[in-house]
Amino acid sequence: MKANNASKSSIEEIRARFDHDVERFSNLDTAQQTVIDAQYCLEVITEVVKRVTPNAKSLLDIGCGAGNYTLKMLQKLPGLNCTLVDLSDPMLKKARDRVSEATKGTVITFQSDIREIDLPEQEYCIAVAGAVLHHLREESEWVHVFQKIFRSLKPGASFWICDLVSHDHPAIQQFFEDTYGAFLTELGGKDYKEKVLDYIDREDTPRSVFFQMELMKKVGFRHVELLHKNSCFAAFGGIR
Repeated sequence: MKANNASKSSIEEIRARFDHDVERFSNLDTAQQTVIDAQYCLEVITEVVKRVTPNAKSLLDIGCGAGNYTLKMLQKLPGLNCTLVDLSDPMLKKARDRVSEATKGTVITFQSDIREIDLPEQEYCIAVAGAVLHHLREESEWVHVFQKIFRSLKPGASFWICDLVSHDHPAIQQFFEDTYGAFLTELGGKDYKEKVLDYIDREDTPRSVFFQMELMKKVGFRHVELLHKNSCFAAFGGIR
């Protein structure tokens, strides 16, 4: 987790990796197996959304992958109109097929980088981002994306994130890197651990929970909540 931004994988390289991993991401048991407490975070975020916005009509899924977050959300709030955004066209097609079978609402897809897509203002009741925003690089990109998502939400709508996070103190960061390495070794062995840590180092630039929650406040979210944190993964969000 130490590569500088200049040596990181390009967007095209990241897209290509996900283009070839559609089947794994179509399975709830394997889609986020490298995310600590992935199933719990999926459950807690969707349950909180149901309670915060019980009358929601529309959902924006950022970096939707094969659609698992949207499918789980539709179990709690059936009939949502769903907008799915992802870099990978094969992943997006899989998500569209799965989500279309699960809702009577509209399903709109955009193959795009969240940094570049134009989103309508005050359109969505819910926005979710599952294990995607860690691909953002410079602080200006984080600000731009959070502002864009905030503007896309209706008053009273909410934005929820589950993601890899960093820690600002080097000793604490190293402790959680070691903890995560042990988790990966137990999950798939030493070679698997090295493989996962290698692509994190090449692709990802996570920020701390506090950076992201403070950024939510700065762009206008009136209520911000940390739902769960375990090692270097967290679930949190804000209400407009």
